Amino acid sequence: MELPAVLDLAGVRALYADGAWTPHALVAAVDRRIDMGDPAAFISRTSPAQSTAAIEALLARAPMPNSLPLWGVPFAVKDNIDVAGLPTTCACPQFAHVARHDAAVVARLLAAGAIVMGKTNLDQFATGLNGTRSPYGAPRSVFDAEHISGGSSSGSAVAVASGLVSFALGTDTAGSGRVPAALNNIVGIKPTPGLLSNSGLVPACASLDCISIFALSTADGLELRRIAEGFDPADPWSRRARLPGQGLPGQGLPGQGLRVGVLRQDDCEFFGRPENESLYAAAIARLGEAVVEIDYAPFREVAALLYEGPWVAERQIAFEDLGLPEHVLDPAVRRILASGRHYTAVDAFRGRYRLEALRRRCEAEWARADVLLLPTTPRSFTVAEMHGDPIGRNAALGLYTNFCNLLGLSAIAVPAGFGPDGLPFGVTLVGPAFADEALAPLADRLHRLAGCGAGIDREKPIAPLPSPCAENGLGAESGLEKARPDLVPAVPWHDPSSRRTQGA
Repeated sequence: MELPAVLDLAGVRALYADGAWTPHALVAAVDRRIDMGDPAAFISRTSPAQSTAAIEALLARAPMPNSLPLWGVPFAVKDNIDVAGLPTTCACPQFAHVARHDAAVVARLLAAGAIVMGKTNLDQFATGLNGTRSPYGAPRSVFDAEHISGGSSSGSAVAVASGLVSFALGTDTAGSGRVPAALNNIVGIKPTPGLLSNSGLVPACASLDCISIFALSTADGLELRRIAEGFDPADPWSRRARLPGQGLPGQGLPGQGLRVGVLRQDDCEFFGRPENESLYAAAIARLGEAVVEIDYAPFREVAALLYEGPWVAERQIAFEDLGLPEHVLDPAVRRILASGRHYTAVDAFRGRYRLEALRRRCEAEWARADVLLLPTTPRSFTVAEMHGDPIGRNAALGLYTNFCNLLGLSAIAVPAGFGPDGLPFGVTLVGPAFADEALAPLADRLHRLAGCGAGIDREKPIAPLPSPCAENGLGAESGLEKARPDLVPAVPWHDPSSRRTQGA
């Protein structure tokens, strides 16, 4: 029996339930598919011996097919997140070292039965939104090899979109978990910062980093996020969710519609691609909710702070903690980090004051809208175009994503159609902190109505949670802990022998 073109969760479970495939056979077939896929998608691969050992361990503790939530499901991990026994490189060979422990999120997924296929490529040290800043090559859009894959989680998005794995972990500081999703026609789950543990993540900008999930559908992404999340006392950035399961204002209430904030005409910027503006308008119309035009100016100003304010200096801190010489860096990454040296402590406070003032202006817009519906990224670029203006075009890619983590928001990116050139376009639903559950049914509906992308179960739409999940917050008890408390691992996340000083 031939392996299906896409490997969504339901499809993999059906293969196992029918008895047509075993984990050994499926992982071997996936390995062969990776061999034939984009050669720049993976930096390192799980060896046959490592895969065999992982599968045998899985069968020893859960011999029945689908007896664990992710039994035998193949996945990939961005190579700035630790997987025990595999190198962590951050796309910098001079930094490479073999991880001794799994990152906290990886451990949760392995406990649920998933199988790691390898570590995926990225913009070096997760600095970039385009996917071309790696000595291991530049993964390409699965729809046109001349175009970028998006980054920094480039290899993770390509691996999912091309059917190499069922899902993949990425990270998202400025949009790295959403832009590659849009450019490869898949779903990108960007959780509220702190909802997923960052233990075992090499930091780029530690106060803003969050681990993200690439999946073929919102339903898959929602299930994976519930398994992966959970408060981690070893992670200083981990947060307990507030008001878990609460719907967005107006959602599901008779006679009270959801207010969807959209861009005004003068805030729409698609950098020479008017067809993408038409696709954005079509997505707004499909959602079928009350539309409110917002003033995007304060969000745009927040976004600018990420690369034009003292948060660039935070990236410099992360790099300096690694103890590497700057000459090993990609030129564009080196240029960005160098700009952080000019900021002082006074600048840092001024930046914080500016952010808080802008937060108040953004809150005025949130008072008018319950959720924002934005383009994920204005347009794609060819690899040649990106090399011609690596800083300017990278900034263009993040126009509608860079503000989210500075404001602590949740977001889900979904496919929204194709332009006449055959390239995909995506939109993102942005919600308040810990609105992750409430966003999922809306994102699922948008994806279904767009009718593009694999892995959509058209018979089973996602329903909103009827009530809060736990008295003290979802972060206190994750989906995996509620369903199978015996599977939650006790792992020493902090590795004192690691070369990193943060996020180990």
